[in-house]
Amino acid sequence: MLHALAAFAGAAAVAAYAWGLLHVTGAVMASDGGAGSAPAPPCRMPGYEERALHVIDQSVSFLPLGFVCETTDGGEYTSDDVPGYVNPATAVLALTAVASAVGAGYATELRTRAAARGGRR
Repeated sequence: MLHALAAFAGAAAVAAYAWGLLHVTGAVMASDGGAGSAPAPPCRMPGYEERALHVIDQSVSFLPLGFVCETTDGGEYTSDDVPGYVNPATAVLALTAVASAVGAGYATELRTRAAARGGRR
């Protein structure tokens, strides 16, 4: 059963990461450098209008997923293009997959050792 949980959680983690990556790709495509792209549209978020005036570059963060806007003062902020639940969900699902895989391996090892002893405790 732990093997199945590990496989499901791993697949769900990959799906959540892919969903976030799709959002990051959309943000990158929106900041293609055309007319009206200074600052990049993903950097023009409500509440960041003043900071958006000082954006000099942008980059992509893959862990955690995000579109990062870099400012003239050396600061940075992440746009809200990636839904807030994506990074925590990916982390929890990945940790669940790893813990389940380790638990399944441990349970298999215990069963193997018990069988080697002839079922005696």
